[in-house]
Amino acid sequence: MYYVYILKLANNSLYIGYTNNLKRRFKEHLNGESKYTRSRRPLKLVYYEAYFSDKDARLREKRLKQFKKGYAQLKNRIEGSILTCIIDRL
Repeated sequence: MYYVYILKLANNSLYIGYTNNLKRRFKEHLNGESKYTRSRRPLKLVYYEAYFSDKDARLREKRLKQFKKGYAQLKNRIEGSILTCIIDRL
């Protein structure tokens, strides 16, 4: 399986990523092994999508990063999760 995932970062921004092993990749983020998220910890996994095709997952990640409408729709879909993350930090 291939995954597109969203992390909620310490600065309340969202990080969109792609991987073929979600558990391993999330641990890498938590352990500071990812350059971009290292200084933005703690973080939480708030959303992911699974795909059978590598090509489909990469295309979805690209579209989420490039097209604001798709990103905005996804943010609306996971708004409860994002709010939960913010509340957990208080």
